[in-house]
Amino acid sequence: MADGTSLGLGMRMVLGATGGMGAAVCCHPLDVVRVQLQIDGGSAGTKQYKGTGDAIVQIIKRNGVLRGLYPGIDAAFLRQWTYGSCRLGIYAFLLDKVNSTQAKGVPVPFWKKLLMGSTAGAIGSFVGTPSEIALVRMGADSKLPEAEKRNYKNVIDCCLRISREEGVAKLWNGATPTIIRATLLSASVLACYSEAKVELYKAFPTVFKDKEGIPLMFTSTMFASLVANVVSNPFDVVKSRIQNMPVPSPGEKPIYSGMGDCFVKSVKGEGPMVLYKGFTPAFVKLAPYTCISLILVDKMTKLVTGKSAMSGMVVGRPPPARLGPGLEGIFPRFRFILKGEKSPGAGVPGLMGPQTGGVARELAPFVRVAAIRGSQSSIHLTLE
Repeated sequence: MADGTSLGLGMRMVLGATGGMGAAVCCHPLDVVRVQLQIDGGSAGTKQYKGTGDAIVQIIKRNGVLRGLYPGIDAAFLRQWTYGSCRLGIYAFLLDKVNSTQAKGVPVPFWKKLLMGSTAGAIGSFVGTPSEIALVRMGADSKLPEAEKRNYKNVIDCCLRISREEGVAKLWNGATPTIIRATLLSASVLACYSEAKVELYKAFPTVFKDKEGIPLMFTSTMFASLVANVVSNPFDVVKSRIQNMPVPSPGEKPIYSGMGDCFVKSVKGEGPMVLYKGFTPAFVKLAPYTCISLILVDKMTKLVTGKSAMSGMVVGRPPPARLGPGLEGIFPRFRFILKGEKSPGAGVPGLMGPQTGGVARELAPFVRVAAIRGSQSSIHLTLE
């Protein structure tokens, strides 16, 4: 089916979810560690972990590798079919549509990428909040005292029990910080990733020779993940604490009355750096998760359609300083002649008349062309 056709939104969401599931298998343990670090010491409780390494060791000692590091993996899969499918699917769909309206060779503006990433993240987060709550609770359950453990059997049991015991609205508990976080995270990751690919590919031609190569994707992912983590981690801490707080007894006030109350109490009780708790496992998880999921989605989309899922992300590399030979590398059939140079004469039949407009559009991101005309073997340029 690799025929170059565009995919609909539904298929893009399926591919996004599938790629996300593959990444979740590799990165779920870091998500469990992140959640337990972020709720550690919440509401002035006793801290159990000294840091990321200590948390991993204690979790494994207490529950073993599978039970300790993979609780809630089914919730992580459900999250990919809700949040992940929307985030990657909607963004790729919008990017494809916007890119089709751009002049050939002209990249999608960064602000449009931010807007598309924000939109995809917000929609996906709202749809995926119930699975996010299940993921947080199942991941944190092993840390609770025996008397307070909820002992959910699986993600369906978790969601059903929350609805039955606490009300359906509780499935969207903490939705505000969750949506804010997802909006910022998706905008940062997807927009910065795509922009980094464009700029790195143009700036370092000897390092990044393939615009869809693993080195370029990896480097761009590291940069985007760092920016996204710095922006979203404070909301992640607040979200985790609100979603994991116990149900108050009759007549008892909840630990946090809302997002702002949680923010103030956390900073007042533990200092401002509490907002960056779990930063290391969150970054270590986000970077490979983003890289794995984007690569899988890209390769699956290319297998189905014959073109990249993120084809609007990268534009051609600008020609080198010596313009003529550089342009010949982009358009190998023709000899480029700057104004005043001598034409080599007739040659291979090729570009004529109105077709020069296509070449002018291709060159637009790189040089300002005042005049252009074609002959059988040459393209004559007058630069501004």
